[in-house]
Amino acid sequence: MAAVAEGFLMLKGFTVPRSPRGTAALTPPPPWHYAADVLAVEFWSDPEVSASMLPKEVELDARSNGRSVAIFADCQFTASDEEYLDPVRYQSREFLVLLDARWRGSQIAWCPYAYTDNDAAIMMGWVQGYPRKLGAVHQTRAFAAQNAASPPLADNSRFAGCVSAHGQRLAEGRVTLHEEVDRIDGLFDRPVVTRRYFPRLSAGAHDKPVVDELVLCIMDNILITDGWIGSAELIFPEVHGEDLDMLGPIKVGRGYRFAFSFSVSSNEILADLAV
Repeated sequence: MAAVAEGFLMLKGFTVPRSPRGTAALTPPPPWHYAADVLAVEFWSDPEVSASMLPKEVELDARSNGRSVAIFADCQFTASDEEYLDPVRYQSREFLVLLDARWRGSQIAWCPYAYTDNDAAIMMGWVQGYPRKLGAVHQTRAFAAQNAASPPLADNSRFAGCVSAHGQRLAEGRVTLHEEVDRIDGLFDRPVVTRRYFPRLSAGAHDKPVVDELVLCIMDNILITDGWIGSAELIFPEVHGEDLDMLGPIKVGRGYRFAFSFSVSSNEILADLAV
């Protein structure tokens, strides 16, 4: 028994599965560094519906009147050991929604839904509090060698993004570029707050999670380049087994296309709801 206990203590890894060498873990330890091409669309939903997506500790920003942003991202990520050289493990395509909300009077962005096509990205999201699910996400790419298949970053160029899960299309967005900009105002002006939640599988304690925290997602070394804004279209089809369509846009605003990079090494716990 002592030998077994000693062996268990030697297991390594930042996440499961822990193993003798630690290389089996779904994700390496932070810091994590991300780079992505992003397509985003701002939109407005029914404020009452948007408010229903929030935990009772967070409230909708009344001044924004149900404003949200839908984000499609074509990502590459790494830790500290050149993991990006293993692209099959460290590339992902992602989709998420950020709602304009408030936490104790401060403006925040709240993430009710997120999808990705990579298991490591799902785990990294759960560690940070993003409610990521498995999905298929695609968006138009721009290549240096331009032709009819590669739209340039220029006026009137068109880009599209879509996400599906379990064979069902969940969202479609299109952006027509109109103006190159140095700053992406109104998109990442709010800090992102998420909920780290892990339930308890014990009879009589299913409503008493092991982890239930509101956390501030800290992003360091943020860089945004090649920014463009334009007009946009966005739809959330109604599908079985999903609730994203409840946020179906009643109005669509600006569209964005830009390159984005940042690093993550820490979260700040705002409230421990399990206490």
